Amino acid sequence: MPCGSLHYSLTAAMLKKLLNSRNALGLIFLLPTALFLVLFLTYPLGLGVWLGFTDAKIGRAGVWVGLDNYEYLWGDSVTRLALFNTIFYTTIASVVKFLLGLWLALLLNRNIRFKTFFRSVILLPYIVPTALSALAFWWIFDAQFSIISWALVKMGLIHHYIDFLGSPWNARFSVIAANVWRGVPFVAITLLAGLQTISPSYYEASAIDGASRWQQFYHVTLPLLTPIIAVVMTLSVLFTFTDFQLIYVITRGGPLNATHLMATLAFQRAINGGALGEGAAIAIAMVPFLLACILLSYFGLQRRAWQQGSDDQ
Repeated sequence: MPCGSLHYSLTAAMLKKLLNSRNALGLIFLLPTALFLVLFLTYPLGLGVWLGFTDAKIGRAGVWVGLDNYEYLWGDSVTRLALFNTIFYTTIASVVKFLLGLWLALLLNRNIRFKTFFRSVILLPYIVPTALSALAFWWIFDAQFSIISWALVKMGLIHHYIDFLGSPWNARFSVIAANVWRGVPFVAITLLAGLQTISPSYYEASAIDGASRWQQFYHVTLPLLTPIIAVVMTLSVLFTFTDFQLIYVITRGGPLNATHLMATLAFQRAINGGALGEGAAIAIAMVPFLLACILLSYFGLQRRAWQQGSDDQ
């Protein structure tokens, strides 16, 4: 047999064996995803970690400075204010989104008229582009053209327009309201999907035992929904903690840095200010909090697997 034919036969046999192997096919299909993650996730993250330990500026490669950036940021009043704003913004917005989302999910899970229509309408805030909704809220909260102030003045409840974005605390609660408006649909629809997986037989059995609606919610709905709540709240907190577009379009961190979050401050220092190392350090300082949220999600999923009787670890 000629060498060429032998080589072709061996190649064909190896290719056939490869295609018949489930593990090999799995690796082949995973390669594009792995390459994508390395190029657009791992490399930028690694570069950000490196820049956080340098004094890099835009247009100039930095040198290693160790923890100098983090030591400076620890004593920087603006950074500490941004950390407070981020925690306050994330906590209040996430709690309100959860309460409103749970209430809407329980309402839409009941047999009410036009239920399908309301389920579709509730998704509208979530599908509107963030920048567009941020511009709408900027107009709603504008000191001169606010429709809220106009309506309150017409009703005689106030005598002058409210400066929603000119006062630090007014601005904080205004951007929280905008974030809640955008985030409630995600929480509500996800919790609604979880509610629909609960078997009606649990409620029938509890009703036979004389349980009230509140007891059914506390002893049946809430325990079975807890794993879903853990995942939903984890994602909600992640989205809120890393929020950028909404804040940047509405307030750009003002007034007096009162609405600066860690994400917007990192952008301001790195891009507008040119201090790439400092901005990267601020961004990397967010990572431990995000990892904590991921761990919370993991334990929530583990509990769900345990409730379903799975032995997988």
